[in-house]
Amino acid sequence: MSTPSPDVAPSGPAGNRPASPFALFIAFSLLALQGFGGVLAVAQRELVDRRGWLSRAEFVELYSIAQMLPGPNVVNLSLMIGDRYFGWRGALAAITGMLLAPFLIVIALAASYERLAEYPAVAGALRGMGAVAAGLILAMAFKMLGTLRGNLLGPWLCAALGLASLVAIAVFRLPLAWIVIGLGLLGWGLARWRVTVLDARAAHGEEMR
Repeated sequence: MSTPSPDVAPSGPAGNRPASPFALFIAFSLLALQGFGGVLAVAQRELVDRRGWLSRAEFVELYSIAQMLPGPNVVNLSLMIGDRYFGWRGALAAITGMLLAPFLIVIALAASYERLAEYPAVAGALRGMGAVAAGLILAMAFKMLGTLRGNLLGPWLCAALGLASLVAIAVFRLPLAWIVIGLGLLGWGLARWRVTVLDARAAHGEEMR
């Protein structure tokens, strides 16, 4: 990871940036505490819509990289955002905020699970949280669709790759690792081909002049 100086670290689309590594710690702690069933949708709302630390296009780009790296994608995302603003100090603050509170809560719940699991209300509450998490992820996906217009591959190729991923997971139930490797490499190949075509057109245009 790079270690940018806080004085020259990038700002969000509205000129917003975290004031300190501690601000990153607080922000990601709040994200983790809201992320029942998944933090991704909450992260998009907090980091893009509420705090303005990232644009939607930047969020999609960073999340795409986080998705391709080993380990939990939201943890990878927190590391990259922390490093973006305060180098290793920001990365450490962000990942500590992401993991500390959930770790303590999971330990406490695991210790009392045998007693709590006997109550039907607890099981119903957990199923309800799962439904809400699915709805949040769908809502985030619809909000992110607008960023595909400026994507190098264009909206139709992006939509085709997304649909192929959905079919591979929901219909064929393929392992996620193989989907990421297969469709990820296909997307990379298409983007590389697109860059080559655009470079060739630009070079041809220069020659015509």
